[in-house]
Amino acid sequence: MPKPNAAGVSRLAAPLILAALLAGCAVGPDYRAPDIALPDEWPEHVLLAAEERSEWRHWWRQFEDPRLDALVERAAAENLDIRLQLARIQEARAQLGLARAEQLPSVGAQAEASRDRTPATTSPFGVESTGNTFSVAGQLSYEIDLWGRLAREREASEALLEESVFAHDAVRLNVITDVVATYFDLKSAEQQRRITESTLESREETFRLEQIRFDSGETDELALRQAQSELETTRAQLPAQVQRVRSLEGALAALVGLSPAELFDELDFGDTQLDDIALPSGVPTMLPSTLLQRRPDIRSAEAGLVAANAGIGIAEASRLPSLNLSGLLGTAAGDASDLFTSAAQTWGLGATVMGPIFDFGRSRSRIDTAEALSEQAEAQYRATVNLAFNEVRDALVSYETSGDRVEATRQQVEAIRRTQELAEVRYREGFVGFIEVLDAQRALLSAELALAEAVRDRLTATATLFKALGGGWESDLPGEQPADV
Repeated sequence: MPKPNAAGVSRLAAPLILAALLAGCAVGPDYRAPDIALPDEWPEHVLLAAEERSEWRHWWRQFEDPRLDALVERAAAENLDIRLQLARIQEARAQLGLARAEQLPSVGAQAEASRDRTPATTSPFGVESTGNTFSVAGQLSYEIDLWGRLAREREASEALLEESVFAHDAVRLNVITDVVATYFDLKSAEQQRRITESTLESREETFRLEQIRFDSGETDELALRQAQSELETTRAQLPAQVQRVRSLEGALAALVGLSPAELFDELDFGDTQLDDIALPSGVPTMLPSTLLQRRPDIRSAEAGLVAANAGIGIAEASRLPSLNLSGLLGTAAGDASDLFTSAAQTWGLGATVMGPIFDFGRSRSRIDTAEALSEQAEAQYRATVNLAFNEVRDALVSYETSGDRVEATRQQVEAIRRTQELAEVRYREGFVGFIEVLDAQRALLSAELALAEAVRDRLTATATLFKALGGGWESDLPGEQPADV
């Protein structure tokens, strides 16, 4: 193809340069973050230890349980909710690529070949003729973004991508917290089952001894039947506890992404006992205002607000005229051998201005819709912030009180255990009846089960606080970094 002369290039480029200078006048409101009244600091009665942040990047490792670490890693890789969010990120990234491409010219090529016959009855000279036409051309089309519609669409697409990324982070944080909490539930249920099994063995031994005492005439049938009743009551508790263990195993298996075949195999989550799990003494300090940058659900809601705000500009720009430029440069001839010769050169320039005149309120309705969606997004953002701070408040209270509950329950267990020992001694010596021994045994079983629940609640409260504060911490750097959950 012959090179176009300088004059042709100048004529082609001049409108594009002029249009580019006119572009960039974006209509619609620029985004401004909503003003929200935040507390200056957390409640004074809550003291959080200031630890090195790099140690808390993967916060679940603070429990020092390799089995739990492995389960979290598998859940992060295999959980279906997380994988769904990853697919949505890919979709949003593709949409952003489309929005970016819409701001650039579109260049295409076209080649045609045709043969037609002109009958004598329509020919000016009354002579029949047959001819060929060959053409090759390059085409360029470009929409000048006079009012910033394409820029707003790109802004919205970038915000939607951020929304998807932070939504993924929020889902990942929720899944990891659910894995940790369910793992603690499982270990607590296993401990309660072991306590009941141990108590059942003790009840069987007590019943055996009472049977011997009854056979030798040292006690009456009432004491024997009381021992038997306590034995059967304890035995009746065991199936429900076994069922709870199995249910929690299934729930944990689903969270970490086990396949249906694996779900029906024998599930093994290790032999770690509840008391073997380390309990972090605190979490790194942070200011309440930092929560807006650390919580992925807040970041996701704000990104949605940015996208909705950009939607107003898109709707306002759509009611204004649009300017489209087109250009063509090619060659055309009646014989293929004449293509790409100077005589066959062809070119063309065009400009199109389009805009609504009377649309009977359609454009206004689009703007009203976009403004309403923006108001909804802002309300959703504020609700998300309020919910986040309420979750932090509840988590801090639970974190503080659960430790006191564990200590109080431990002391209760020790006191009741000593009471049972004294009751058994005094019963053998004949100073108290067998009912006092049974009361002490029942109280001890109840207290030991409550202690297992209290330890679980303390561990769960710690995990919940991590989640409420936005997950793990990066190493100390100038400025706050996004949480690595």
